[in-house]
Amino acid sequence: MPAILLDHVLHRYGDTTALRDLSLAVEEGEVFSLLGHNGAGKTTTVRIVNGLLAPVSGTVLVFGRSPLADGAIVRRRTAVLTESPTLDDRLTASETLRAFAEMYDVPRVDIGPRVTALLAEFGIADRAKDRVGGFSRGMKQRLSLARALVHDPDLLFLDEPTAGLDPVATQQLHDTVREMARARGRTVVLCTHNLVEAQALSDRVAVLGGGELLALGTPAELARRITPRLEVTFETDPARHGDAVALITALDGLTVAAERSGVLRISGIPRERVPDVASRLVTGGIPLYRLEPHEPSLTDAYFALQHVSKGSA
Repeated sequence: MPAILLDHVLHRYGDTTALRDLSLAVEEGEVFSLLGHNGAGKTTTVRIVNGLLAPVSGTVLVFGRSPLADGAIVRRRTAVLTESPTLDDRLTASETLRAFAEMYDVPRVDIGPRVTALLAEFGIADRAKDRVGGFSRGMKQRLSLARALVHDPDLLFLDEPTAGLDPVATQQLHDTVREMARARGRTVVLCTHNLVEAQALSDRVAVLGGGELLALGTPAELARRITPRLEVTFETDPARHGDAVALITALDGLTVAAERSGVLRISGIPRERVPDVASRLVTGGIPLYRLEPHEPSLTDAYFALQHVSKGSA
């Protein structure tokens, strides 16, 4: 049984369809990213999974239970970290965690040790008795994550978790996400516009557009949908430009685009054919300065999918 199962889910806000026949599954212990432009359906999906919205039709299960019929049970196993830390500046870090532990009915005997452990884990133990109002953005985000974990949830939703964080705090949060999934077996659902972050952290990603599922797979699987390319830089004599194009197009299956004088972009070229291009140009008397293969990334796949989706709308 997957941690999350959505089967043909439809949701509308008035006359606007937010989710169209959405089906996907998130397996236990994986880091799963929901990607898409604003209005793609990410937030609606998260709200439906947490039982805050009822879909018009379709099936939604979290750990085999309905988030509507068994909402209280489901939410005891889940937690949500929003983009903006919503903390009471008047409370100390320790008071914040204790208050939420009590709200989630953490056994009293466990509250003290758990609060102490979380404060240490997220590097704010030395500020345990300081009021949250004096914390930096990074510290507030770390405290918010500690708060989300205070009841030891099995499923964690992170909405733009590194927005506004400095590089050091971002790396720390990335390490925490990996550790939660790999070492502790937690399921993490990441909603982000940071495609580099999604590629680095995710086991699988779902790309949404207009409420529909555009693609689902590992970052590598989605990247492989994009044709690799090679950028060739050679001597800038305009007279040799046509010669370089002719030499390359003589090789079967290669398409050449002139990006600017002395630079060509070749599409549809696998890595093993790069030496053929170099050899052909050198043999033809074209002085080469650089050959730069470009391996497609999740970012390339994402924008290609959004372009196709927009064109078919």
